[in-house]
This record gives sequence, structure tokens and C-alpha cells, in this order.
Amino acid sequence: MQACENKLSLGDGQPTVVFSGLGMTMTKPVKTACFPAPAAIDAYGNGGFRFKGMSHVGSLLCLPNGIQAWEADGVDDITQDSLARVIEIAGMIEILLIGTGSTQVFMPPPLVAILKDAGLHADCMSTGAAARTYNVLLAERRAVAAALIAVGDRLQEQ
Repeated sequence: MQACENKLSLGDGQPTVVFSGLGMTMTKPVKTACFPAPAAIDAYGNGGFRFKGMSHVGSLLCLPNGIQAWEADGVDDITQDSLARVIEIAGMIEILLIGTGSTQVFMPPPLVAILKDAGLHADCMSTGAAARTYNVLLAERRAVAAALIAVGDRLQEQ
């Protein structure tokens, strides 16, 4: 298993973590944002997600061994490279959900074939549906993974 590290980075376009408290909010870019355990998604929208009392701006990979930032901004960014971490731990995953944003979009056949070769079948659905399904399967203690593209609507409680 890969260890999670949270390191500050000043690079443009990097994932960010939002810290709130004492009446102020601070957004910091990070090199790799990672929570070292699976966790339910409490809310999504406004370009990010909330889980375990934390907010994350940007897309997420929710894996059986933790949650981490995902650099995909839209369905065109769902590629073999962007799913490399998922493919790397395919043996740990029973169910793979792909949240494709505000609407359901299916993956191209070549990517479906790559995932199939890795022993994975991806269920594509809107990000909201994927987050809700992920939470149910996680509560059932299933080996679920979700690749969730952030949506721009206001945060919606789960």
C-alpha cells in the first residue's frame, strides 16, 4: 500500500485543500492530498467534496485504501494514465464507479478494454449518483472504488 502524504506545493493547477475555522477559510494547494482510509462522501458540488469533516476542492479517487486527489477535470481527462492508481490496485477492488460530472457519460471502448484486462468493470454514472452508490456500498463493507469528477453546483448533503 502506498502511504499518503500532504505536502504544500505552489504549483498552478494543483489540487487544493480547504481549511476552515475561527471564522476564516484558507485554501492551500497541495502536491498530493490523501486521506489514508475509505470514508463516506458527506457532500459534493461547488467544485469539490466533503468527507470526514474536511473539504476538498477538485476531483477525487475513493479507493479501498484511502481517498486522494484526482487530476481529472472532465470526462476527456478519464484516461488510462488518470486511472493508473486504480489499475495498480485492481486486485483490491470489487466494484468501480466512475462519476462523470453532472451527466452520465460512457467511457470509450479502448479504455473499457484496458480496465477489463486489469480485471475491472466500471459503472459510469453522474457524480451525484456515483457518490450515493459509493456510500451505500461502503456501508455494506464492499471493496468499492469511485473516481469522482467534481461538479460545479452548490454542495449537496448526502
